[in-house]
Amino acid sequence: MLFSLSLAGCATSAGSSLMDARAEAPMPPKTSAYLPVEDLPSPREKAAMTPDERLKLKNELIAARDRQAAAGKAKGAAIAEPAKP
Repeated sequence: MLFSLSLAGCATSAGSSLMDARAEAPMPPKTSAYLPVEDLPSPREKAAMTPDERLKLKNELIAARDRQAAAGKAKGAAIAEPAKP
């Protein structure tokens, strides 16, 4: 018992205790289970896309859709017709 008391005395004579270590530790950021809906991003200075860029992109997407539809029909027709020996 005296041995344990002497060890406890050495631990506290170092100048810091466990309570001091907790007080010096930085606090973790406060987290919540909910998304921060009140934190809105700042408004943009410039629009993401100009109307001309949107029109160009829309036309490119329509062309790509039409190419895919035509390729799908051609592939479907080739599968539907049996190969002649």
